[in-house]
Amino acid sequence: MNPSALELALKKQRLQIAAEGLRMDFGRYAAGLAPAFTGADCAVASARWLRRNPEIVVATGVALLVIRPRGALRWARRAFVGWQTWRKLRNFVERRLTASSRSQ
Repeated sequence: MNPSALELALKKQRLQIAAEGLRMDFGRYAAGLAPAFTGADCAVASARWLRRNPEIVVATGVALLVIRPRGALRWARRAFVGWQTWRKLRNFVERRLTASSRSQ
């Protein structure tokens, strides 16, 4: 093996060892974020379950409307405002992302 190929192989090996150390450090530092990621995973799983079972959401809404109509209407109003806010925020973010991707 010629000296330059040997030198490149050694440099590659040193970089691989350094990368492994960085991955281990990142894993240790990111361990504090695990509860946040667990909560986000739970929220995503719940949203997927609700999308697969919309009849349960409707049945719960009807039951609340029958049992406590005033409270159900109050929550429906809050849900509607939240939904409108979410749509506006999502559109704003999408516009900003497309504008920034065009400028690059």
